[in-house]
Amino acid sequence: MYHARSAMTDLLDTAPDAAPNVPEYSVGEIAGALKRQIEDSFGQVRVKGEIGRIYRAASGHAYLTLKDSDAVLEGICFRNAWSRLKFQPEEGLEVVVTGKLTTFAKKSQYQIIIESVAPAGVGALMALLEERRKKLQAEGLFDAARKKPIPYFPEVIGVVTSPSGAVIRDILHRLRDRFPRHVLIWPVLVQGDTAAEKIAGAIRGFNAIDGTGAVPRPDVLIVARGGGSIEDLWCFNEEAVVRATAESDIPLISAVGHETDTTLIDHASDIRAPTPTAAAEMAVPVRAELIYDVSNLQQRLLGGLNRRMREARAELHAARRGLRDPRDALGLATQRLDEAALRLDRALGAGLERRRGGLREAAGGLRPSVLRERSTAARTRTATAARGLVRALAGDVRHHRTRFDHVAGRLQSRLVAETLAAAQERTMRAATALDRDIAQRLDDAEEALAAQVRLLSTLSYQNVLERGFALVRDADRARPIKRVAETGAGAAVVIEFADGSVGATVGGDAPAKKETPKPRKARRPGKPPHGGQGDLF
Repeated sequence: MYHARSAMTDLLDTAPDAAPNVPEYSVGEIAGALKRQIEDSFGQVRVKGEIGRIYRAASGHAYLTLKDSDAVLEGICFRNAWSRLKFQPEEGLEVVVTGKLTTFAKKSQYQIIIESVAPAGVGALMALLEERRKKLQAEGLFDAARKKPIPYFPEVIGVVTSPSGAVIRDILHRLRDRFPRHVLIWPVLVQGDTAAEKIAGAIRGFNAIDGTGAVPRPDVLIVARGGGSIEDLWCFNEEAVVRATAESDIPLISAVGHETDTTLIDHASDIRAPTPTAAAEMAVPVRAELIYDVSNLQQRLLGGLNRRMREARAELHAARRGLRDPRDALGLATQRLDEAALRLDRALGAGLERRRGGLREAAGGLRPSVLRERSTAARTRTATAARGLVRALAGDVRHHRTRFDHVAGRLQSRLVAETLAAAQERTMRAATALDRDIAQRLDDAEEALAAQVRLLSTLSYQNVLERGFALVRDADRARPIKRVAETGAGAAVVIEFADGSVGATVGGDAPAKKETPKPRKARRPGKPPHGGQGDLF
């Protein structure tokens, strides 16, 4: 390297008359010397500038230019580095790129090989976010007409979030308090280079479930993450996530960050929740309120049935009063029959006397013995006929009276029995259906609660300890110790096994190199101390 640099210096400083003594170099040697010089001097640099143009080749590599008011710098980002970028660079965005300078001998140009790209401040990210928001809004992805109503009583709830954070615990706890439901968790990364692709894939994966197999199709989706900076939440601003949210056939609730955090998924979702806990509250009703409503409806139903029975009974009594009493009609008929019998007796007596007088007149010219015989025979026939007529009339009276009594009794009993039977049958059917519905709902609630208990047992870190692992905490049991650098020789620790805990003292030398903790950002008022992703401890 020194030889090439000295030769170039001598070449530049030598007068024209000394040219015959200057060594000759090929174009490749000059290009190689320049390449080594630039790479040695600018092995790792950070360059700030505005992206002028971007071109993606078929190979996957990206070519772009960085410019400012003074110069233009060509740049190349290879495919593997491009896939690791936290956000996709766009033309006109001011960025800070990190990489190394090199030369491209074919075109006699120098360029930077880009390893990472970051926006030049929050302002650049906000400008990019606003431009992307306007673009997606112009496509109609945020229209209110596209939004679907959230079902009032979902049977299955799908959750897209990190399985190790506090967010999923908050959601499950709130669902258990309000109304336990069947929950399907699709674990994804919620921060990092590949998070957007994973989140979009989870949303489309839930929508691909047809419900005919062992896994049920969710009735509502919750996409949740804890709070963080705009860089931490950037994956929820990516187009892939926004488009998957807008295309979802299942109603979707976004619960990203805190109430003050707004991402593009909030505009595309069917409803936005200020926190993950609020999303769980929006997804299900309150079980106690539903029980109260059902009980209230049951009381109202029973009250309505009793009131209807009272009204039917009153209507029956009113109809009974409107009908003519059969005994009155029978009394009138009996009275007419008695009058007819009385007139018949008088008529028979008068007729008998008339005939008896005529007989006496006729008997004056007859012999006494013959007359007596004829008179006796006629008297006997007359008496027999009179008795038969009286018996027949009495039998007819009794027969008509019995028919009247029977018809009146059947009419009254049938009306009362039919009305009461119909009302009683309707009451029993309603009560049976209500008891069956309440029993079914209680069975479903018990099954869902058992499923949540099994899920909680599966996620518990105690299962990890049962497999032979141990958990090391500090002496106060306040925090877990994850790295050797967090303790030193002679420090007191507590080791937790599956069946109990023991105290211990760290031995050996202190670690040779101690990691310098990153400075913690000042927490804004009103935000919890652990707004980002937590762990199982």
